[in-house]
Amino acid sequence: MDGAAIETAMQRHVDAGELAGAAMLVWRGGTARTICVGWRDIEARRLVERDTIFRIASMSKPVTSLLTLMLFEEGSLALDDPIIRWVPEFSRMRVLRSPQGLLSETEQAERPITVADLLTHRSGLTYGDFHRGPIAAAYGTLGGDIDSELSPDDWIARLAELPLIDQPGRQFHYGKSTDLLGLIIARIADAPLADVLKRRILDPLGMKDTGFIVPRTNERRRAGLHGFDAEGRLTTLQSAPGGHALAERPESMTFVSGGQGLWSTLDDYLAFARVFVGGGAVDGVRLLQPQTLAMMATNHLTDLQRSQARLLGMPIFAQGHGFGMGVAVVMEPDKADPVRCGGGPGSLGWPGAYGGWWQADPNDGSVMIFLAHSMVELEQLARGIGLGVWSAISEFQSLGSRLQ
Repeated sequence: MDGAAIETAMQRHVDAGELAGAAMLVWRGGTARTICVGWRDIEARRLVERDTIFRIASMSKPVTSLLTLMLFEEGSLALDDPIIRWVPEFSRMRVLRSPQGLLSETEQAERPITVADLLTHRSGLTYGDFHRGPIAAAYGTLGGDIDSELSPDDWIARLAELPLIDQPGRQFHYGKSTDLLGLIIARIADAPLADVLKRRILDPLGMKDTGFIVPRTNERRRAGLHGFDAEGRLTTLQSAPGGHALAERPESMTFVSGGQGLWSTLDDYLAFARVFVGGGAVDGVRLLQPQTLAMMATNHLTDLQRSQARLLGMPIFAQGHGFGMGVAVVMEPDKADPVRCGGGPGSLGWPGAYGGWWQADPNDGSVMIFLAHSMVELEQLARGIGLGVWSAISEFQSLGSRLQ
């Protein structure tokens, strides 16, 4: 199979108005094949190109998680360290008796949150958008999930005032764990997270177009914010869904989201993803030792935690996948949903809410990446609006796996 079949299939999704455009890459045997379809800016009629810069949303989480494990290898932190070592604001944690209950109806946390809890999303932190009870409005006081007007110290202090929705270590709850990890790293390094990421990962791997902002010199390469109107028609958005991010981030803003704030390109993210098929190194640049990489890419959820884990009300790890440290891990390939990642046993990846996706398969040394801007409100998802991008990703995963 050649790339023409993928291009034809993906163009059908563009023609159907399911996404504005997409940039795709399949890397195997040291050769990268790229396929680009549609528009990076539907108003300016600018085509998606190989170097188009996209918001990658939660594809940021594996990057921050890997940086955490680099500090672990150096002895700057231990996985069982209570986070109050760096964020004493969390010294008096309370836990909601019910995730939908009153904020006053709490019990004491049975133990502190650890670094490992944050890496595996078993901290009891969550996202406000996932709830309808009072905790949803309480999370709204933190500002936008990506662009918050709060300083990092104020954000940490305000998050620490909120009750957890579960006891630390008890269950997988997707949420702000990686954002908190990023700000802990900044305190350990006594430097902004953006600077630490650049020095430790982005520059060594040559990821020159990855960061929390897109420089003005690269504005023409930036993908526009695309989503859907109330009738499900493709349109240009003024900001990210839910007000999570601003169309233009102020230079004075100091908060950064290590969990979902990065922009990147196909080639930049390929450099990062190759770490997972290269035993922790890329072209002689070593970020992790093989044993640490193996720990990151191994399921850490118990059977009960896998069966009970939910995302938007749907089981996420009940079959096919487990969760390592910042990444989903394929455990039963025949049952693995490709929207998280496919491939053989031990393959890994983690998608982004705006239509980004990747997988790295150490069995054949391959990497696949799909980048798009298909930004959907949760209530639109509930009505079936915006699901086309996930169908496109599943089709790309299937076709890309057979690309020779």
